[in-house]
Amino acid sequence: MRKYLYIMRHGETVFNVRKKIQGYCDSPLTKRGIKQAHIAAEYFIKNPVLFDHAYSSTAERASDTIEIVLRNKMPYKRVKELKELNFGVFEGESEMLNPKGDYGDFFLQYGGESNSQGQDRIVKSITGIMDKEDHENVLIVSHSGVSGLFYRNCRKQLPSYEKAFLNCSIVKYEYDGKEFTPLEIIAHDYSSI
Repeated sequence: MRKYLYIMRHGETVFNVRKKIQGYCDSPLTKRGIKQAHIAAEYFIKNPVLFDHAYSSTAERASDTIEIVLRNKMPYKRVKELKELNFGVFEGESEMLNPKGDYGDFFLQYGGESNSQGQDRIVKSITGIMDKEDHENVLIVSHSGVSGLFYRNCRKQLPSYEKAFLNCSIVKYEYDGKEFTPLEIIAHDYSSI
């Protein structure tokens, strides 16, 4: 049986605007981030998906986003393993301190998490969620790092790859019980906000 997974990034946050590294630390959604979440909710109204389950990271920015998207019409579960990467002592610091390119093991020496540790955690958690019997259409609201590491694990790239990790962008996957195939990237038009 084929199952469908929708992974969405949270809306814009105060730290996004201030260009701060935001992993395990948190900051609230901005007014724009709240509007982005409402636009994502409209997408699901215009393109109805009957979600049987919904999950979010334990970060407030993700749970606030999913509550707007679901319009408080269904429950969701917060899962620690869906959190963003841990950036150690770099949490809350300027994004200018991020290493260029793939982070690899860079953050390990600073009390953080490596890309491979994060990817293992994320893939195991999401696969475990999707392997549950009654999970056929699932929404997960998480973070750009989570979405990016999961997407790269699939080793199949869609043409609009760079749009996959924008605030409130959604990547739709098909899951056949063995592998995930990215089907579509939904990047919303925010020109009205």
